[in-house]
Amino acid sequence: MKLRRSRQSKRGRIEIIPMIDVMFFLLATFMLASMSMQQLNSVKVDLPKGAAAPMENKPPVTLVVTPDSQIFLDKTPVTLDTLAPTLKTLLNAADPRVIVAADNASTNGVLVQAMIKAREAGAQHFLIAVQHGR
Repeated sequence: MKLRRSRQSKRGRIEIIPMIDVMFFLLATFMLASMSMQQLNSVKVDLPKGAAAPMENKPPVTLVVTPDSQIFLDKTPVTLDTLAPTLKTLLNAADPRVIVAADNASTNGVLVQAMIKAREAGAQHFLIAVQHGR
């Protein structure tokens, strides 16, 4: 005769759905608490009225090399000899960037020489202009 156990052994299971609900509730609670703390640390002030010159936000200078090896700085024609002194006056000291726009048919030697002169004038970053498309 075979005896049956009165209770079959079952393996325990971890239910994950209630854990997800609790984690979402905690996340929402901490997000709301952090947003309310931001407002507590701020101080409201009534700023005075006045007239002031707007802050200067100069766009970068554009260095253009045409197919016939002419060089322009922001539509001003320059030569390799006058490029550095002219560029020094146009460069923004806080952001010394120069956009390089060279024609496909321009000579690489003239472009490289112009970039070297721009580096001597204080340009630190060169942004190469390209035409969007295929």
